[in-house]
Amino acid sequence: MNTLVEMKCVPCRGDSPAVTAEEMSAWMAKVPDWQVVDRDGVNQLERAYKFKNFAQALAFTNQVGAIAEAEDHHPTLLTEWGKVTVVWWTHAIGGLHRNDFIMAVRCDAQYKSN
Repeated sequence: MNTLVEMKCVPCRGDSPAVTAEEMSAWMAKVPDWQVVDRDGVNQLERAYKFKNFAQALAFTNQVGAIAEAEDHHPTLLTEWGKVTVVWWTHAIGGLHRNDFIMAVRCDAQYKSN
């Protein structure tokens, strides 16, 4: 099986399967700095990245935006001075899909390359 970072996002519809508990456990091990947050009954992946200033945070926000646009899967992004919070979930299924973990791994890879 390909690693998450090598996988491509697949289009999701309302009948696409959410991650199973087993998949979530395995994939959370690949993104240890992320947490699953329940917001109004919807599981979401969230991580805050730290930066030295606003310019670096904004640059990272734009990099994540480019990654998201390339896969047509878009997060919630909150850019602050020295911090970017990224939240992934799949709107079509109201929860977490493999795509969200793929994108979390890609965000981490982008952060490490900065």
